[in-house]
Amino acid sequence: MKLAPAEIQALQDLTIVVFAPLVSGGIAHIEGRLQGRRGPRILQPYYDLVKFFAKETLVPEDASWVFLAGPVLAFSCYLIVPLLIPVLTNYPLPLGYIGDILAGGFILALAGFAVALAAVETGSPYAQLGSSRAMTFGALIEPSILFVTFTVALITTTDLPYFEAAAVRSSMSQIVRPAHILAVIAFFLVVLNDTGRIPVESHTSTIEFGMIDEARTLEHSGPAFALLRWGSAMKQLILYVILINVFIAPWGLAGSRSLGAVLIAIPIFITKAFGVGFLFAIIDNSFSKLRLFKITEYMAVAFLLAVLALLVLFLGGG
Repeated sequence: MKLAPAEIQALQDLTIVVFAPLVSGGIAHIEGRLQGRRGPRILQPYYDLVKFFAKETLVPEDASWVFLAGPVLAFSCYLIVPLLIPVLTNYPLPLGYIGDILAGGFILALAGFAVALAAVETGSPYAQLGSSRAMTFGALIEPSILFVTFTVALITTTDLPYFEAAAVRSSMSQIVRPAHILAVIAFFLVVLNDTGRIPVESHTSTIEFGMIDEARTLEHSGPAFALLRWGSAMKQLILYVILINVFIAPWGLAGSRSLGAVLIAIPIFITKAFGVGFLFAIIDNSFSKLRLFKITEYMAVAFLLAVLALLVLFLGGG
């Protein structure tokens, strides 16, 4: 049985939506084990989402419609990006041509802006502080992403995710090229930052001076808060998709439109995502937390690696 391209694209979106909480729950469970605790249940994020959707949504007195529109817009952005990247197939789907990897980055940035704007609308000092920090550090991340994108585009002669993955699959020499390795390391550091796994601020921090992502959602409740939590898990899995299926290991994807090939690609992808999540959990729990301003130094390293990758490419060592 062959699936239509539109059905496969819907299945890619569904894979991200359904399995994002599972990956987050698995990583949280692994972290608990690494810290000597029992850890939460792997399926705990699903129970939390059901609980939040059943609760009432409370809106601060001074907040406008932006407060409720922000989570919806962010969640919508997270639904668009999987249409542009190789989640399950190694061949481009029709909507895969409408945007390159840079467009996907802009959509993710729009989601982050919507969440930050909704937090500012609350008037809460902690929420505003978290939004301010997120936007400040986001400005440091974007140049690194741009240089990584340019480097990979020059190496593979394209900036479309599907064709970048095809170039990596074409030869082992593509993977071991110095410019590609440096670009991958730079993007790896960016993903660590975007998923809150850098050894500076914990993604589950409740200490006011260290909160970034958690602070932006302090005033949300009910379905709006559920969408933010769900969207955060989706963003994490989307970044894993780009890291795994575009830069590092674009294998195990469906090569045909048959139902069996596409369904087999799902557990393979989830296994790879758990592998990356396990690595990130080890990194997150292997370092003492540093002071907040050290994030600028951390992102400077990612930026310099991305620039170095571009220089190595132009100097003939790429």
